[in-house]
Amino acid sequence: MSKAIIDYRSLAISERIELVEEIWDSIAEETSVDTQLSPERRAELHRRLAAHRADPSSSIPWEEVREKLFNSQS
Repeated sequence: MSKAIIDYRSLAISERIELVEEIWDSIAEETSVDTQLSPERRAELHRRLAAHRADPSSSIPWEEVREKLFNSQS
């Protein structure tokens, strides 16, 4: 099997981030990683959700974060 060689250092940072996201997604699809949360992590997620619900204006939508990230890094 022939493997494509990518000179990732020549890519813009935003393109490298997208590449890492694609690699991560492919790994997640191919593995059966234990997705059980520890009690500590579950408690932290509940704490963060409660904080968000108490003040929803403190969050930033993912679309806005992604837009700023990809537009400021290329």
